[in-house]
Amino acid sequence: MAAAFTSFYFLLCSCLALISLARAEDTDQFIYNGFGGANLHLDGNAKIHHNGLLQLTNTSKQLVGHAFYPSPIKFNTSSPSSARSLSFSTNFVIAMVPEWKDTSGHGIVFVISPSMDFSHAVESQYLGLFNATNNGNSSNHIFAVEFDTILSPEFEDRNNNHVGIDVNGLKSIQSEPAAYFSNEERKNRSLKLISGHPIQVWVDYNDEEKLLNVTLAPKRSPKPDQPLLSTSVDLSDILLDTMYVGFSAATGSIASNHYLLGWSFNRRGQAQSLEISELPKLPKVGRRIKPDRLILIIAAGFLLVIITGATYFYRRKKYEEVNEDWEQEYGPQRFSYKTLYKATQGFRDKQLVGAGGFGKVYKGTLPSSKEQIAVKKVSHESNQGMKEFVSEIVSMGRLRHKNLVPLLGYCRRKKELLLVYDYMPNGSLDQFLFDNDHPNLNWSQRFQIIRGVASALRYLHEEWEQVVLHRDVKASNVLLDSNLNGRLGDFGLARFYDRDAGPQTTRLVGTLGYLDPEITRTGKATKSSDVFAFGAFLLEVACGRKPIDPHRPREEIFLVELVNRCWKRGIILDASDPRLQGNYVVEEMVKVLKLGLLCSNPRPGRRPTIKEVVQYLDGNASLPDIPLDRAENNPSFVLETLTRDSAETNLSVANNLASDCIISFSTFLGRGSLNSFSSTDTVLHVGR
Repeated sequence: MAAAFTSFYFLLCSCLALISLARAEDTDQFIYNGFGGANLHLDGNAKIHHNGLLQLTNTSKQLVGHAFYPSPIKFNTSSPSSARSLSFSTNFVIAMVPEWKDTSGHGIVFVISPSMDFSHAVESQYLGLFNATNNGNSSNHIFAVEFDTILSPEFEDRNNNHVGIDVNGLKSIQSEPAAYFSNEERKNRSLKLISGHPIQVWVDYNDEEKLLNVTLAPKRSPKPDQPLLSTSVDLSDILLDTMYVGFSAATGSIASNHYLLGWSFNRRGQAQSLEISELPKLPKVGRRIKPDRLILIIAAGFLLVIITGATYFYRRKKYEEVNEDWEQEYGPQRFSYKTLYKATQGFRDKQLVGAGGFGKVYKGTLPSSKEQIAVKKVSHESNQGMKEFVSEIVSMGRLRHKNLVPLLGYCRRKKELLLVYDYMPNGSLDQFLFDNDHPNLNWSQRFQIIRGVASALRYLHEEWEQVVLHRDVKASNVLLDSNLNGRLGDFGLARFYDRDAGPQTTRLVGTLGYLDPEITRTGKATKSSDVFAFGAFLLEVACGRKPIDPHRPREEIFLVELVNRCWKRGIILDASDPRLQGNYVVEEMVKVLKLGLLCSNPRPGRRPTIKEVVQYLDGNASLPDIPLDRAENNPSFVLETLTRDSAETNLSVANNLASDCIISFSTFLGRGSLNSFSSTDTVLHVGR
């Protein structure tokens, strides 16, 4: 009777512990002495046992399991004044228990990856990370330490019991048979990875010395004085600004249980040592649950279900959201409304940091990680195309570039779509250009922002796995981080298409002044359309004014025509922002103004590509000449109707386009249409 009461008390405490899973952790460092209550991202066969043991695979064949720390780790500056450091340290305990003695599935691998999506991976010799197509690709940006128990000749493995350091693929840059250095005997002792016994591992990377050390030891042994592997490796081209850390395992045709008992990680110093006595124990082979204990477990589970259900129904109204079955695959990229509600203090007005044509933006702090976020509320009235739209949002979350605002995930509630971004403390660029309450940006800062946005567009157009069209490049969509680096954001209108396919016809969307006139004829946004908008952005930053300003004299309303006239008269620097007071590098200012005119050419074929734009800005290519014989009075298209109350504007294209004409609206200048158009940032049409 006493034993039954003790068991019930233990199980009841375990249930109560499961109810309180929230645990505040720093994304720079964390420690798990067992994984009970850990909020890890798990997929495949991975699961956490009631005693805190993390199991990646079981003895079923052709299985894969992944376990990742859910928040991205930032491999950027540790402080605004310090240099970029990639140093890290981690300590963990693994165990591989084979189904049959001396036989094994494939091993475990510690991995640092730009994504937690490994749906493409093979469940065998690629350790759940790669496949035959992408193994070894430099675009993977994956660093890993493998604990491999299969000899794979195609990867030049040393034996069937080795530790290897992998970069972008499973052909190790250095590997050694599994062993540890005995401090007492002062020599190496071999370790059998599939012995079924826990093995402690330390991985330490010193970025200053470009030195990586991997050290092994039995579970209860202190850290050896000498590492098993010590190699020079430069991870600056591998690790991006934000990465995910975790583990992967695969079984193949001969299965094994792959376990993780504990894990600590630190980006700023030595990883905290694990409390070995607190780590969960491995299950005994063939162990069965006694009937009386099984009854207690069922009763405790039933009690937990009742408590959880009551709590859910009590708070359902407050935190009710739209969540369909097809969204389950998106995992941690789907935020709960409750999390975002608490992060933004209930979406209070004091948390409001911006509002525009696409909705309101709130500042927030995630309760678990204390990470600052920006939450944008976007209205959606129909479910038509929602699955495809959310799929594109999740794809955007995989975009990784230092000059893009990271999209962390989304949430759907009633008729609202909530997009979650990294918070940019300095707001949008247009505030610094047009709002006198903000400090003036000097030319060096502006030119650096221009180059950053160009680099981000090149990544979207040329370097990611699909072509990404932003379709709304402008100063108000460029956000500034704490160091005033420009980051292109607001992907509300972005479209994706495969590189072997072409852009599709779509509704007319964009912002007046940045909209490519060719779209009104073809109905198709292209990479050249983004270049056209970037041209308007270049002039906007260099001249300190918006592309269209109806409050100016008639001859100065359209910025691109003003700059073009200055160029033809040989006084192009007169178009520069007066607030700069002539304090700029003349060659750079001229380059930006001329490049703005080239990108604004109404004929797409005569605009540079974004790759060429980056070359011009970096000084790796010379700008082509701009013809001086542009027809000044022959407009490229006519804006037929402008209304104050409509977000849609009907555009028609003039029958005869000028061959090299900079966009002109002179046809309707005398019709008074612009007098009723209060904002040059009005979105023409929000649709897909």
